[in-house]
Amino acid sequence: MIRRIDLRGAAVPGSAPTDYRRVVPRGAADVDGTIEVVRPIVEAVRHRGVEAIAEYTARFDGVEQTDITVPAEALQQALADLDPAVRAALEESVRRLRATCEAELEQDVTVEVAPGGRVTQRLVPVQRVGLYVPGGVAPLVSSVVMNVVPAQVAGVESIALTSSPQKEFGGLPHPTILAACALLGVEEVYAVGGAQAVAMFAHGAGPCRPVDLVTGPGNIYTVTAKRLVKGLVGIDSEAGPTEIAVLADAAADPAFVAADLVSQAEHDPMAASVLVTPSESLAADVEAELDKQVSATKHVERIRTALGGEQSAIILVDDLEQGLAVVDAYAAEHLSIQCADAATWARRVRNGGAIFVGPFAPVSLGDYAAGSNHVLPTGGCACHSSGLSVRSFLKAVHVIEYDEQALRDVAHHVMVLADAEDLPGHGAAVRVRVGDS
Repeated sequence: MIRRIDLRGAAVPGSAPTDYRRVVPRGAADVDGTIEVVRPIVEAVRHRGVEAIAEYTARFDGVEQTDITVPAEALQQALADLDPAVRAALEESVRRLRATCEAELEQDVTVEVAPGGRVTQRLVPVQRVGLYVPGGVAPLVSSVVMNVVPAQVAGVESIALTSSPQKEFGGLPHPTILAACALLGVEEVYAVGGAQAVAMFAHGAGPCRPVDLVTGPGNIYTVTAKRLVKGLVGIDSEAGPTEIAVLADAAADPAFVAADLVSQAEHDPMAASVLVTPSESLAADVEAELDKQVSATKHVERIRTALGGEQSAIILVDDLEQGLAVVDAYAAEHLSIQCADAATWARRVRNGGAIFVGPFAPVSLGDYAAGSNHVLPTGGCACHSSGLSVRSFLKAVHVIEYDEQALRDVAHHVMVLADAEDLPGHGAAVRVRVGDS
């Protein structure tokens, strides 16, 4: 079901370091290949607005619509009809995430760089954001929480959210998604999915005004649309299919490891599940557990496809030291450390969207109620990018305050540097204020 890659002996002392990025499994997420498919959609929404959205919704979702706005009554009805147990779970997820988000809030910082000269870094929330919540393969109600809560804590004043219209629900998004919106007080909600949703946020359409930032996970077409509008608006990331890497040794419970690999494979046939281990016996036991657990799951074909794809593998290494180098090179969206002294190994990890430490911190905990965010960098981007957080919805602005004497004290340096760059107008803007002093 899942292939093996044997890297034992690859790290030869005294030889050049192995570039593990070239050998670890990774699925193909060909954004370049879909640009010409998505570009006409984005342009059509840009020029024809709701009319174009309705055409694409009919084609891709099988839903005929004349109004893309979700009525307020539908939001409140969805909340009223929500299973009490689901509501309680959502409320706890919100409480935990809000606590970590509030702890992340930073204060403005003022530095007196010289007497009379101050620079303040002021943190300003983005004014308007568009949040995308997938509703196709699975209605990701948890993504409502993960997107909305940090935006609210950051102080964003205008929040719009969209999710795919569902034929079985009268052309509205999944009712659990609508209920979560109502629970969080999000009133501007749209029944638009895919690339046309991103285009709507970027260019505006009908009742939806353009936004400043688009966040939220989606399929390859949604990601491609984000790339096409990046620059016109900010985006959180070009997130691809979900992925998990598990670094484990013989101390790990094979049933736990297999269950974690299955949990992420359940998302998508393109999802990546990778186990890195120095223990051949653990590898064999995990393979046996996968055979047993997958056959007992609901989405058998989806999971088998993901585990059997080129993006998934069991990687055998000489020891945990080599294993750490492999997972750092892989830079997984979700990294689980299941080995003896897991906390010590976790502290040494440089690259991971979120790191789950020990046998009782499964990745699915982070998907819902750990207090962390599950909108994370994929495709190796964890080596340079972070997951969604309060910081994603804030921008830093420098405020510069100098009195006359402070300017006089530094004027000579400014004018010298302006001359060095052959920009005399820069120096003149200082000289006119202070003369040649």
